[in-house]
Amino acid sequence: MPGGRLTQQERQQIALGLADGLAYAEIARRLDRPTSTVTREVMRNGGPGGYRADLAHRATEHRAHRRKPAAPRDPKAPAQTHGRDAEAVRAYEETFTTVLMQAGTPKMMARVLSCLYITDAGSLTATELVERLQVSPASISKAIAFLEGQGLVRRERDERRRERYVVDNDVWYQSMMASARGTAQLAETARQGVGILGPGTLAATRLENIARFVDFVSESIARAAEQARDVLYTKPETPSDTTT
Repeated sequence: MPGGRLTQQERQQIALGLADGLAYAEIARRLDRPTSTVTREVMRNGGPGGYRADLAHRATEHRAHRRKPAAPRDPKAPAQTHGRDAEAVRAYEETFTTVLMQAGTPKMMARVLSCLYITDAGSLTATELVERLQVSPASISKAIAFLEGQGLVRRERDERRRERYVVDNDVWYQSMMASARGTAQLAETARQGVGILGPGTLAATRLENIARFVDFVSESIARAAEQARDVLYTKPETPSDTTT
């Protein structure tokens, strides 16, 4: 029944398809479902790496019991472009936010950052963020202050002199380099223990091996970040760039 709700058996098939590395379109074809249905189902329930059929089924039943009559569409809600499925985009935004939170970003800051990253322009005004996230201006101000302090967003003025908040792609390079520096510090600390515990002892050997391993990883991260930095600024192909 392509138009009905997913059954528990279908969810199990989705989980098996993900485990086998199948694309959403292929899983949808096997279920005789629209690809957007499978995409939305996975993104709403943990993403491709965390999807569990039983948990997804229980979560859907729980939502069904709590569901209220649908509110009319907010006229200020941003229209979807490029033929995007609005529900799939919303579910993906929730998943991206959850991943950022799991990485240690506070909830509101993660919501703002996720919203900025999935916006084509990569920038929004405070008013636009308030409308999209349905939160207070104070919440946005606090989140931006935190993100700016972490170097994750920056401010700029547009042609109308409005302040816009921009996600800077280079932050991922800076983050990797900071990670490499932190890892190098761990190696240095481990080596300090070698001298204290006595070279040749089991404990000192263990710490020396940790230091050597961490040194290799740290150098690899820094080297890879330098080599791949330009990837962050790759422009999308235009029709004239592609061959026909």
